[in-house]
Amino acid sequence: MDIEQIKTALNDADPQQRMKGIRELRNYEVDLATPLLLNHVNDQEFLVRSFVAMGLGRKQSDAAFEALLIMIKQDRDPNVRSEAANSLSYYGEVALPYLREMYESDDHWLVRRSIIAAIVDLKSPQELLEICEIGLSGEDEPVMESCLSALGLLGESEQESAALKLLLAFADDQSWRVRLQVAKSLGRYNHPEAIATLNKFKADSDHRVVGAALESMI
Repeated sequence: MDIEQIKTALNDADPQQRMKGIRELRNYEVDLATPLLLNHVNDQEFLVRSFVAMGLGRKQSDAAFEALLIMIKQDRDPNVRSEAANSLSYYGEVALPYLREMYESDDHWLVRRSIIAAIVDLKSPQELLEICEIGLSGEDEPVMESCLSALGLLGESEQESAALKLLLAFADDQSWRVRLQVAKSLGRYNHPEAIATLNKFKADSDHRVVGAALESMI
């Protein structure tokens, strides 16, 4: 599509056409694409706004960054906030304090899992440890699973001791899903307590946890 066709699509009443126009902007330079994306940050359709957030991560500029900061705080749909958080991470370390703040203020599971993945990609172990500690203090199981999985990445890091302590605290959790993720992550730790807990998991009441423990010990 040429730029005039894209503008026509972006002004169409059909959200599918607007999304098509936004997708086509990937083929255009930042200076041309960004203003058109910014025109739709408040589109009435959340899918369109999600596409806009995605585009603002790929067409990077100061204006796009500022728009994403507004979207993570003000958009009413968690899908959009999650996409905006992911796009912010494309800007690198400058996004870290904003993602960290968002994690504390926005407790929706989809948003928090997106931020965990973003901080993993940014290779920021201290921030990762801190947000996992926050996530594990709650009761949202999908978030807890993501946190426990992420803690497996901190073996042999400066945060190893604190991360291992967090993992071991959930070794007796009632949820087999939580214990399963603990077993998987402990496989990354060459530590006597980790090995002892994996041996304990070999007698777990759930066969899936047993399997994860055996795999981690290979």
